[in-house]
Amino acid sequence: MSIVLVGVNHKTAPIEVRELLAFSDEACTDGLRRLVDGEIVREGLIVSTCNRVEILSATTSEQLEFGTERITEFLDTRRHLPQGFLNQHIYSHRDEEAVRHLFRVASSLDSMVVGEPQVLGQVRHAYSLAVEAGTAGRVLNRLVHHTFRVAKRVRTETGIAANAVSISYMAVELGKKIFDSLKGHTILLIGAGEMAELSARHLLNAGASRLLITNRTEESAKRLASEFGGTAAPFEELEKTLADADIVICSTGSPTFVVTEEMVRKSRERRRNRPMCLIDISVPRNIDPNAGNVPNVFVFDIDDLESVISSNIREREREAERAELIVQSEVMQFQQSLRLMDAGPTIGALREKLQDVARTELQRQRKRLGPLTPDQEAAVEQLLMATVNKISHPVLNQMRRFYETSDTETMQELAESFDNED
Repeated sequence: MSIVLVGVNHKTAPIEVRELLAFSDEACTDGLRRLVDGEIVREGLIVSTCNRVEILSATTSEQLEFGTERITEFLDTRRHLPQGFLNQHIYSHRDEEAVRHLFRVASSLDSMVVGEPQVLGQVRHAYSLAVEAGTAGRVLNRLVHHTFRVAKRVRTETGIAANAVSISYMAVELGKKIFDSLKGHTILLIGAGEMAELSARHLLNAGASRLLITNRTEESAKRLASEFGGTAAPFEELEKTLADADIVICSTGSPTFVVTEEMVRKSRERRRNRPMCLIDISVPRNIDPNAGNVPNVFVFDIDDLESVISSNIREREREAERAELIVQSEVMQFQQSLRLMDAGPTIGALREKLQDVARTELQRQRKRLGPLTPDQEAAVEQLLMATVNKISHPVLNQMRRFYETSDTETMQELAESFDNED
């Protein structure tokens, strides 16, 4: 089997492109069922986050080229984009490089912020959606679980996650940079998911004076407000609540703008022209970029946060060098296990063939043994099978070693030599 990964990320495509390709959970499961046909694309998984949209699949070595083309076309035509639009942004990895890329993503070595903890959870969620869609088979199951092991090693054996740096952290740092201090300022969180929770935690640590939280599901907003000593605001009154906020951090799953330019203009009038900072860490974006045209209103999206990186990042990058060595060793181990997985059916079929030959010979020579009791019959066959297994054991082990060293040609010749025996 071969592994293919096709996608875009924050390094190859701006947010304007990434948000066009982003998948909701429902779109992810539906898309996987359309993409995975059991022939060209045997298995599939989609990782869709604010920083990347990647499709991971398993196919046969013979269909490798077609599989890559099928996935690329799937991404290219999903939003009816002009032909060739993605060519300048998209990348693809195959086999060992695809495995290495996934290991690096899950270990947060390929993130905008090296060492951020959220990405592993996002890979876990992507895997659960693939399981729900029925598109994760034996190859991806093995690969993803090996990926979790690699990420755990990187976390425990390096200091890559030692300092608190994340997208949420950078959003808070940006707010501090604009207002010098968060003391005496009101911060509004739109959304009550994981990113909002992380933002709330960083805001408290940064000394935020007042925290407002709003969400379409009121109970989620109340829960988060209770946990962090904030106030839940009705989502229906968002326009009114905006007027109270000096800093707005938005992270929802809405496919459209939650905060519009008109809403910001009206809130600015109520604020008597006091400055307002709007930070959008959603993909697709939930704050209309045109809101930045309103005087004294500053709008930042997730790509802008890349420039707000503290000295902690440099320390994480030093630890990342150690993490890369772990990833490389684990890639080699997985590739070996994948080869053995491919070897299993061939070796199993050969073992059965040898046993069938022995049973056939036993039937041909049976009359020479004379009358036997059922126990004696069973003992003779058991002895024969044990002898066959003992003789074939070194041959089958050698075949496994051929696979481990990628010498599949020799293994195939060895297997075929048994097929040619009369």
